[in-house]
Amino acid sequence: MTARQDSLLGAVGEVARVAGDVAMRHYRGVLTVETKADGSPVTIADRAAERAARDWLERRFPEDSIEGEELGLSRSGAKRRWLIDPIDGTKSFVRGVPLWGTLVAVTEGNAVLAGCAYFPAVSEIVVAARGEGCWWNDARAHVSDVGNIERATVLTTTELIKEPERLAGWNRLSGRAGLSRTWGDCFGYLLVTTGRAEVMTDAEMHDWDSAALMPIIEEAGGVFTDWNGTVTAFGGHAVATNAALANVARDLLRAP
Repeated sequence: MTARQDSLLGAVGEVARVAGDVAMRHYRGVLTVETKADGSPVTIADRAAERAARDWLERRFPEDSIEGEELGLSRSGAKRRWLIDPIDGTKSFVRGVPLWGTLVAVTEGNAVLAGCAYFPAVSEIVVAARGEGCWWNDARAHVSDVGNIERATVLTTTELIKEPERLAGWNRLSGRAGLSRTWGDCFGYLLVTTGRAEVMTDAEMHDWDSAALMPIIEEAGGVFTDWNGTVTAFGGHAVATNAALANVARDLLRAP
């Protein structure tokens, strides 16, 4: 990847590395795990990583707003907004499982201009910007060309899906697929982006979970929508696929 570091493509990658490397210093260390109001876990690693990302952004993009999972929204009303999930997959992180990552996106209105998912525990990074491609460890990333659902690998973060219709949809999809696994959180989207899986779904997401993933999937040649098939990074749920299985997977998820 030859992008200048002052470009948005370079910036999302650099700030994700800053935050992810801070989180990595705490990985497999002794951590006190707190429970947030929504029941999800948080640690000093989450907060320290987000603070590092915010400090980096404040110095380089002082007019932009910043919204993170742990420390909220600053400078609301700015033209551009940076979204940070310092540790996506904290449940894996606190158990010493490497399927976690740092997500950073920069948005303008409903458009995601660039996004990065950084996985320091497995030394992988994917970064993308509109019209500039998706890059996986400095090489172009491409989704797979598998077009037969019976040969596909399909993923979700958890099969404990609250909505009965979505649970039924996942069961239809996973029942038809060649392989289904819960290699979840952002790690599943990494696998779709790089052709190692064909479908990744999440029935519940926040903006900081999903925004970075949309340009990554699309610039790698895939399709990113919510569960209703709407092309959006802000639907509260997500389906990422290669192009060949885009219609089949969504039809199975939404069939009555």
